[in-house]
Amino acid sequence: MAKASNQKLKIIYLMKILLEKTDETHYISMPEIISSLEAYGVTAERKSIYNDMECLRLYGMDIIGEQQGHTFYYHVGNRQFELAELKLLVDSVQSAKFITAKKSNELIRKIEGFASKYEAGQLHRQVFVSGRVKTMNESIYYNVDVIHGAIAANRQIRFQYFQWNVEKQMELRRGGGYYQVSPWALSWNDENYYMVAFDGDAEMIKHFRVDKMLRITETADRREGRKYFREFDMADYARKRFSMYDGKETVVRIECENSLVSAVIDRFGKDITVHATDENHFAVNVTVAVSMQFIHWVMALGAGAKITGPDEVVAIVKEEIKRLSAQYET
Repeated sequence: MAKASNQKLKIIYLMKILLEKTDETHYISMPEIISSLEAYGVTAERKSIYNDMECLRLYGMDIIGEQQGHTFYYHVGNRQFELAELKLLVDSVQSAKFITAKKSNELIRKIEGFASKYEAGQLHRQVFVSGRVKTMNESIYYNVDVIHGAIAANRQIRFQYFQWNVEKQMELRRGGGYYQVSPWALSWNDENYYMVAFDGDAEMIKHFRVDKMLRITETADRREGRKYFREFDMADYARKRFSMYDGKETVVRIECENSLVSAVIDRFGKDITVHATDENHFAVNVTVAVSMQFIHWVMALGAGAKITGPDEVVAIVKEEIKRLSAQYET
């Protein structure tokens, strides 16, 4: 780039230098600013830099000047994101199972761009993506984009759906046949991304793991199922389905020791009614999609928790206990 062209970018390079090289604990002097600009092929006098700094302040940058001894130093104070917020974003990206390891690292590098090079080092030390169980479908980001686009355009989508076989290979469901549904919502549940949609052929709401969807396209058909989603509560839908497994929605009574109340509230929320049955126990009635995942969640609470109704659910629990007992007989 010609030197004259670089001169036109002086204020942009100045902003870049201040954002990259300063923060609340790292400062830069005027001679260092001039030297850094020269590295970009820009020559500048102090007076013009003062004017540029004032323009950047008017733009919204929090540029602070402080005198230390005989020298003035400058740094950026408040930023678009605080370091603690960036750490939170990094933790979310690296722990998200639906984001591939490759994409996780790419996103984290982009997040680091919101910090100074010194603070970016602190973010980098938190990255432990390798070895985590992550999705292997790189197209998930484009899937999400297509789904959002179809929802906005009020259109249906077509896609193939796969599962893993014992050879650890993708195996298409329906023999490779396509699904066509009306997408209405996206949900992040139990570390996976799900699309909630209306299946017109089955006349029911279904959900699909977004990372297991392939060759997704928007169709010209308008969405169906509006009446089902008019009062649809995504949070309530996800709360009733353990690990998003389907089952018959039933009001189930669970009796627990008082020490388990925190685990129950964490799962079902504070809106549930807790009934004291005696000094040491309580009971709750919760609406859930009864599945083995739900039953095993209650079992995992240990001897302090028990499903006591309705009778048909208690019968399912007893059958599962028999099955487990037979499975582990020696």
